[in-house]
Amino acid sequence: MKIGFSNEKYLEMQSNMIKERINEFGGKLYLEFGGKLFDDYHASRVLPGFQPDSKLRMLLQLKEHTEIVIVISATDIENNKVRGDLGITYDTDVLRLMNEFQSCGLYVGSVVITHYKGQDAANLFRNHLEKYGVRVYLHYMIKGYPNNIPLIVSDQGYGKNDYIETTRPLVIVTAPGPGSGKLATCLSQLYHDHKRGINAGYAKFETFPIWNLPLKHPVNLAYEAATADLNDVNMIDPFHLEAYGKTTVNYNRDVQAFPVLQAIFESIYGECSYKSPTDMGVNMAGNCIIDDEVCREASKQEIIRRYYEALAGLADGTRREEEADKIENIMNQAHVKKEDRIVVGHAHKRAEETGAAATAIELPDGAIVTGKTSDLLGPTSAALLNALKVLAGIPHSVKIITPEAIAPIQKLKTTYLGGKNPRLHTDEVLIALSTSAATDPNAASALEALPKLRGCQAHSSVMLSQVDIRLMKRIGVQMTCEPVYENKKIFH
Repeated sequence: MKIGFSNEKYLEMQSNMIKERINEFGGKLYLEFGGKLFDDYHASRVLPGFQPDSKLRMLLQLKEHTEIVIVISATDIENNKVRGDLGITYDTDVLRLMNEFQSCGLYVGSVVITHYKGQDAANLFRNHLEKYGVRVYLHYMIKGYPNNIPLIVSDQGYGKNDYIETTRPLVIVTAPGPGSGKLATCLSQLYHDHKRGINAGYAKFETFPIWNLPLKHPVNLAYEAATADLNDVNMIDPFHLEAYGKTTVNYNRDVQAFPVLQAIFESIYGECSYKSPTDMGVNMAGNCIIDDEVCREASKQEIIRRYYEALAGLADGTRREEEADKIENIMNQAHVKKEDRIVVGHAHKRAEETGAAATAIELPDGAIVTGKTSDLLGPTSAALLNALKVLAGIPHSVKIITPEAIAPIQKLKTTYLGGKNPRLHTDEVLIALSTSAATDPNAASALEALPKLRGCQAHSSVMLSQVDIRLMKRIGVQMTCEPVYENKKIFH
């Protein structure tokens, strides 16, 4: 677990860069935030040393000058779109984001519902927010968007949208996920501000791809793997190359949209201050890499993990074959293969030796711990217990949860709750362990070792249950699995 990224340098450089951009536009900046404002675990995996809450901490340095506008699409509300990493709908995530920001001392000014055309679900959500005193604004569909520039930049286009009342120099425009309408919200505000004689500018904060790393650098390839479902492709920014003679990296959607953005800026202001998509960005992450080789290796491992996720999605019917094919191509570009993930071979070896499903976990010191399916535990539950014993210095032969403690839980699952699988999942194992910790010092020591698993690698020879996936993610274990089920049932 080596460090390849300076988080402290990043916090300083990033906040200074945003301050400079605010000043460039006369003291008012709409900053479109791509990706996650906090809980950015992808960045922390490919840039070891980057803290998941780095961007949030950076904003806290500017909090007296910052307000946040959260954008959500009425279409996503109506379709109950779910954020995959958290398993909650976008409208629920808006509430979560508001709570998180406000608990940190950041000011949430309002919520904007975009793509609005009177949807019942959007109206219900709006009413719900307004009951809590949240200001809600509506932005409408514009016919011919984004190519009908004369209509877009008119009173019948952006002019129909509600004007968002903001009071601070830096307005962060964020959303639960992509396609929510963040950019259009920023541009609509520029149009309204210009009509009111207010000087304001726009910039974009997108961590990946990193513009000043090579196109095929593993960090940038890992971003392509992470967005394989969106068909994002990293590419050389042709506008930046033409304007400055310098090679920088951007992604296809920004490059394709730039001529339209230029035209919109020119329609509003008479000119466009940006000569390329790269110019619009403020990301300083590339300048804070302190060990390139560490970041390269971490990114290669991330690509392999993304490939296994895509294969598992194919097996359970939630992903398309094209996604897995694209990531396999990215693996070839990064010169990596599945076997480069150390825990994969150990999980397969244990499964072959025992004839049962198995899981392998790589501990912080590089040691490998395994577990297999038994009458009491699933393979990941067994590996988790074994790993905690090693981390706590407890001999393997010592029982930290007795079979007598497990039996009542199994009876509850099968007899009283009607479950079919008597084996304990990972969350049930930890509950049993915490109960044992009240009277057993060894169990207490094992439980206290749980935080040491954060950042560890693991692989299962069979598909995981959603319970195990969520639990391992919560404790910070980077888990993958083979795209095969332990049994041949159609329903799992």
